[in-house]
Order: sequence, then structure tokens, then C-alpha cells
Amino acid sequence: MKREWYISRDEYFMGIALLSAHRSKDPSTQVGACIVNPKKRIVGIGYNGFPAGCSDEEFPWESDGNFLEKKNTYVVHAEANAILNAHGNLDGCAIYIVFFPCHECTKLIIQSGIKKVVYLSNTFKWGPDVYNASRKMLEHAGVEIEQFVSKQPEITINFQK
Repeated sequence: MKREWYISRDEYFMGIALLSAHRSKDPSTQVGACIVNPKKRIVGIGYNGFPAGCSDEEFPWESDGNFLEKKNTYVVHAEANAILNAHGNLDGCAIYIVFFPCHECTKLIIQSGIKKVVYLSNTFKWGPDVYNASRKMLEHAGVEIEQFVSKQPEITINFQK
């Protein structure tokens, strides 16, 4: 007889995105992304951070200041990293992400061939204009948008097994 309690595929993939977010060194916003192909296999994972070769110690983590002193000038978003780290063709894939994508990541999602965005939170981190632009592009490009709702309020990972 099979086990009574287990997580769904959506919970698994969003869990991978959330776990990936824990790799981010950003002190204020940790974001993760997980790309899944139509066969339900993970083909890409990413989190927000500086580009390879750009030291976490030498670049700013502040959100305020002039252009050269803000993290947003340098940070690569989780969605972009997942797309860049992906293996194979992304046509028809789904991307599971912690936050609704910004307009720049939305362009990459559409151009890569991803056809479904599953997001956990739509807190408008970038403001309503960015949210509306992203949603408009996704809808016009025929990308399915789904807010993730879990049956489980939390899943605990225990490294002491």
C-alpha cells in the first residue's frame, strides 16, 4: 500500500525553487526558480545573485544609493539564472518562481519558449506598473499564469535522518 502523505509535483517543484532561494546571499530578498520540461523533469534551477566572477564581498547589497552603489545594477534574477543554467530546449516548459516575475525576466521567459509561470507570491516588489507590464506580456504571448497554492502550510527538511 502506498504512503498516505506525500507532496504533489507542484509542491515538489515549488519546494525546489524555495530551497534554491536559500542559496542567495541577498540580505533582503531571496528568490529561487525551477524550470520543468513537459515530461515533468527539472531542466534548470537558479537563484538571485551576482554574475560569476563578481565577488559578493566587492559588490553592493544595498537597495538605495546611486546607480553604481545599488545591488539591482548587478544582481542576476533567479529566473534569468535558471534559464541560463538550463539544459536543452525550453519550449513548452514551466517555471516555478517565488515571486511574480519582473518585466525584464518576463521577456526572457517568453523568448526562451517557457509556456507556464507558476508563482508563489505576487507581492508587487517592483510596483504595480512592472506587475501590469509583466502580466500583459505573458497574456499576449499565450503564457499560462498560475498562482501556487499548497495543501501543505510547510514542509520541513531534516538533515538528521
